[in-house]
Amino acid sequence: MGESPRHAQPAPSIARERITGLLLAGGRGSRMGGADKGWLMLHGRPLAEHVLQRLRPQVGALLISANRHLEDYAALGAPVLPDPDDAAYAGPLAGIAAGLSACTTPWLLSAPCDSPFLPTDLAQRLGRAAVAEGRRAAVARAGGRVQPVFALLHRDLLPALQAFLAGEDRRVESWLNQVGFAQVEFDDPACFDNINLPRELEALRAQPDASA
Repeated sequence: MGESPRHAQPAPSIARERITGLLLAGGRGSRMGGADKGWLMLHGRPLAEHVLQRLRPQVGALLISANRHLEDYAALGAPVLPDPDDAAYAGPLAGIAAGLSACTTPWLLSAPCDSPFLPTDLAQRLGRAAVAEGRRAAVARAGGRVQPVFALLHRDLLPALQAFLAGEDRRVESWLNQVGFAQVEFDDPACFDNINLPRELEALRAQPDASA
């Protein structure tokens, strides 16, 4: 007889020691008046710290993609990877490429610096999907759409990404569609909310600190 579902073992995932977390903080912050969004304050701490608080327990090492305030980001306890001079502010794919090149683990988990509520089981669930489907990429999905910058990527994807960046398309989802990826549905779209406008940040500041 088959094993009862109550006693079934959970599908295997990827050990956190095999994953490097990448904080994506290299944008221009155009819709925030040019501010470095990682250093916007929420409940007494910069957004970058909020994200790292949730990301750090899920991974074995951390990297930060940033183009400004490099010493400040380094003080958060991770190596900082600026875009190359010929590709400065080229978008999150440039940061992901730098992360894949620098990471010493087989997998890289990316998350943006302006999404302070990312799921605490993001790495585990994306890793489980990647293993189950035999994929080198797994991406979160919520609210009826893919969340492309919340991605678990195998280091072997670096050559494919470098070739893609040689073209004109810089959209993360375009590249993911090219290489193929597993999707993981998350029930709460608010986990992936990012702060693009001053009024969105003010609305969060008016709410209680969920991490307190």
